Amino acid sequence: MQKKLTITIDEKVYEGLHKTIGARKISKFVEELVRPHVIRHNLESAYAQMASDKKREEEAIEWAEVTFKDIAHETA
Repeated sequence: MQKKLTITIDEKVYEGLHKTIGARKISKFVEELVRPHVIRHNLESAYAQMASDKKREEEAIEWAEVTFKDIAHETA
């Protein structure tokens, strides 16, 4: 479901949006910019899904082990 939102912005910003994005596309543009900042995906299920991918998990563990070995040999 969609909701209507009225916002106030500087006239030059509006003109830039209108010219760059297009009159009928501003709402979608703003929503796509704002969405990742206000809607959090369910991280727990995303992590569980990633963990169930055995090949990906093996690659991640291998990467982590190589990274830790590299760190162990660094000099301060």
